[in-house]
Amino acid sequence: MSDVFSVTQHGTGLYINGEWLESNETMKVYDKFSDEVIGEVAVAGEQDIDAAIQAANDAMNNRPLAAHERFEILRRTAELVKINADEIAKLIAREGGKPLKDALAEVNRGVAVITTAAEEAKRIHGETVPLDAVPGSENRMGLYIRVPVGVIAAVTPFNFPINLVVHKVAPAIAAGCAVVLKPASMTPLSAIYLCKLLEEAGLPKGYINLVVGSGRTVGDYLVAHPGKKMVTFTGSPSVGLRIKKNSGFNRVTLELGNNSGNIVHDDADIDLAADLLAKRAFGSAGQFCVSVQRIYVQENILEYFTQKMIEATNLLVVGNPLEEATDVGPMISLKEAERVEEWVREAVQEGAEVVVGGNREGAMMYPTILKNVNSKMKVVCEEVFGPLASIIPYKTFDEAIEYVNDSEYGLQAGVFTNNIELAWKAAKTIRTGGVIINDTSAYRADIMPYGGIDKSGTGREGPKFAVEEMTEVRMVVFNLQK
Repeated sequence: MSDVFSVTQHGTGLYINGEWLESNETMKVYDKFSDEVIGEVAVAGEQDIDAAIQAANDAMNNRPLAAHERFEILRRTAELVKINADEIAKLIAREGGKPLKDALAEVNRGVAVITTAAEEAKRIHGETVPLDAVPGSENRMGLYIRVPVGVIAAVTPFNFPINLVVHKVAPAIAAGCAVVLKPASMTPLSAIYLCKLLEEAGLPKGYINLVVGSGRTVGDYLVAHPGKKMVTFTGSPSVGLRIKKNSGFNRVTLELGNNSGNIVHDDADIDLAADLLAKRAFGSAGQFCVSVQRIYVQENILEYFTQKMIEATNLLVVGNPLEEATDVGPMISLKEAERVEEWVREAVQEGAEVVVGGNREGAMMYPTILKNVNSKMKVVCEEVFGPLASIIPYKTFDEAIEYVNDSEYGLQAGVFTNNIELAWKAAKTIRTGGVIINDTSAYRADIMPYGGIDKSGTGREGPKFAVEEMTEVRMVVFNLQK
């Protein structure tokens, strides 16, 4: 890959009805470590979004795709992403600041998501309904089928610029829906690359349309557009709430924030827990929704666990994301790094103590562990979305569950225990979309139903479950005369 992303080779950032278009306004994309300009992309206007929505509707109306076509297009796309994995990973590392090894892992996950979505395209089905069970309906035959919900507006975040894009786009295509995609304005280049590969894989024009711009302008206009039938969004709770209010009667799937709680009980493998929690608190600079944030540790193992987590954290390499040894790269922007630093400073002023880290160099916020925190501090009750975790003691397992549930969020939680009864109790009583036993809140296999409750969102992702969200049931009844 060249040092500067070639828009002439890979597209302009405005892709509508099978054509790459220019616009009067452009925006620069920066390498998050070096601050070098690596691309310049076209910014969409309202007329571009109108055209994209129209193209998507026309595609679905004029060129519906059979299941075998959807399968083949997605299968070929997965192959192309796999072939270009190294180049895409370098692009993610530069525009997103993600360590190269994590970026490559993200691309490989994306391949698996697209492949799974391809398989789901062949599994969409309904079933018969025994209408003769109702008196007076003896001569009627009923069945239901699943049909595409319609044009989908997909709005994606910066932190997984390939995997969270394909989690929306691939199931939509599998379901037979056309998409208007708005990637994060900080990381649009990976989405541009993906659109080129979808085009190369034979996706008919209009089924994928790409618009780039700020959430307040392009995003708001897109999600409120009357020509779409569904919005799928990953991002902050405040924006998610605004989308839900502005979407009218359209279907909405929201994957929002979390301040992930994790429990370490004294019967667990403490060394394993400390190692996993350190890696999942600070990987991707803590910038993902299920990143480890609150760590509740039983009092009698607190000192030992804290020392082990310090040791695991100190082993992490902080630096240039393009270097293969790097574990923690920069945050997405200087502004975000300064915000996390300020939250640490504020917590210390309120009585917290820095165990590890707390320092910042530009957009690089170093992995930070706090203790002596309380539930009113921002670092505990709000989503940090940065490389910061707090260790909090508890006495009983019931108390730990209460602490985890003391949150406005509810995406995922992690529980480390070797007691099956306690594990099952946690699974039944922790109020989150997922409870992960003997691993962290950050665990995600892309085939599982993924989503939260309360301020963490609504609906579920994962190809099978996303296809269900993106289709609707249509009942068909035959009145048979004989």
